[in-house]
Amino acid sequence: MTLVESADVDRKPNGDGTTDQGFSQEIRDLAEMLSKLNPMAEEFVPPSLTVNNFININPPPFAYPPPPAAGVNEFMLQPNQNPFGNANSGPNSRRKGNFGHAKRRMNNRTTMAQREDVIRRTVHVSDIDQQVTEEQLATLFINCGQVVDCRICGDPNSVLRFAFIEFTDEEGARNALSLAGTMLGYYPVRVLPSKTAIAPVNPTFLPRSEDEREMCARTIYCTNIDKKITQADVKLFFESFCGEVYRLRLLGDYNHSTRIAFVEFVMAESAIAALNCSGAVLGSLPIRVSPSKTPVRPRAPRPSMH
Repeated sequence: MTLVESADVDRKPNGDGTTDQGFSQEIRDLAEMLSKLNPMAEEFVPPSLTVNNFININPPPFAYPPPPAAGVNEFMLQPNQNPFGNANSGPNSRRKGNFGHAKRRMNNRTTMAQREDVIRRTVHVSDIDQQVTEEQLATLFINCGQVVDCRICGDPNSVLRFAFIEFTDEEGARNALSLAGTMLGYYPVRVLPSKTAIAPVNPTFLPRSEDEREMCARTIYCTNIDKKITQADVKLFFESFCGEVYRLRLLGDYNHSTRIAFVEFVMAESAIAALNCSGAVLGSLPIRVSPSKTPVRPRAPRPSMH
């Protein structure tokens, strides 16, 4: 007997002698709805109810995973856990995550593009006389275009030095190539397109006053110092060849094979003379000497221990 036939059999008259047609219609609608379901479908019970309330409906083994071991229930709600899932999870969060990755990739590409643009605006100048200052070098190229930065570096394999000059546009860098062979001091300079950009100096280290700018004129930056060399050794070396050292800061760590130093002299002439020491062997390595862009500031006193 079907659900509809059962409804017809159980149909009873109302007090006015009529049959409850509305009830029968509801039964027919329910039967029609149930007839559209898949008769082969298995009954489903949420695993959380099965585990916590021990509902025994003998489901097939593939209907849901078996109950986990005691104390390990991945389906139980943890404290403060949202039963509907994380509001930030799902396809929207995936899109947000993808957007974040895409934004980072875009930022990386932008940074690389900016760096490549700086390199195209920079030239590499070599065979620079030891007596030439950054101001003199920048003046040589000032007719090529507006100079943004000029950085002279020491060459450990030569008595001469090299430099990087950055212009505001690529045209200035192209014009600078025509000055190759120009005499500057006692040597003709070589000018080629640069393969690297000038590393920026931390602005907090730059001179903050006229006194500190004067200190920079008396200070040199020394690199490639043998790790066996002590601060006393560095001071003795420069005082023997250049002049009296006023302040010295020797820096290094365990991650680098060499050390660096900032040496401030009493006289600016001593700092200029120290530039001639670039390439000299101190310990077992040739040192590199260049003018310092930052002053050697005295260390802040440490608080006393009580």
